[in-house]
Amino acid sequence: MANLKYRWSKTRTRNQRANFKVEAPTFAVCSNCGTPVLYHHVCPECGFYKGKLAIEKAS
Repeated sequence: MANLKYRWSKTRTRNQRANFKVEAPTFAVCSNCGTPVLYHHVCPECGFYKGKLAIEKAS
């Protein structure tokens, strides 16, 4: 196993960890049905993407 050249202090370690965040996903609104959709994804409710039918939903 590799040996450390320099030991990181507790402060330096904690300062680095302070920037590790989980961001909430951002949503767009479907142009066809108005439900929230992840960007660059097909709408799970109606199957539309960029105003065009991408997937036919079985009804």
